[in-house]
Amino acid sequence: MATKWSLTIDCAYPAKLAKFWALALGYVEKPAPAGFESWEEWLAHHGVPEDEWDDGAYLLDPDGVGPTLSFLKVPEPKLMKNRLHLDVQVGGGRETPWEIRWPRVVEAVERLTMAGATVVREDELQGRPDHVVMADPEGNEFCLV
Repeated sequence: MATKWSLTIDCAYPAKLAKFWALALGYVEKPAPAGFESWEEWLAHHGVPEDEWDDGAYLLDPDGVGPTLSFLKVPEPKLMKNRLHLDVQVGGGRETPWEIRWPRVVEAVERLTMAGATVVREDELQGRPDHVVMADPEGNEFCLV
């Protein structure tokens, strides 16, 4: 049996980065825990000072398939290349024929660039574009495949 897991991303602006990744992945804001009407109510119940209420944001896959994502505020900026990155299979992954997959990747590059991402580079495989390496609004790298 596989172990359930989630991904936590350190960042400067949790709500802003969560909004970007919700768009990129089709995720939604994670509802407040059971018994609470809102995250603010949950935070107050647990004694978290109000000036820390914007220090986190939480997303989930609306279909319940993918891992949950947490975005946590940290004081230090990103300093170097990621040692771990996401391959966002907007085109359907490499098992999808290139003629179908590549236009989907191009559309996603345009949509995510408009949302604050930047193109790092476009990589080729066998003489034609294969995937695009991008950086989210805080510089975290990911690939569109």
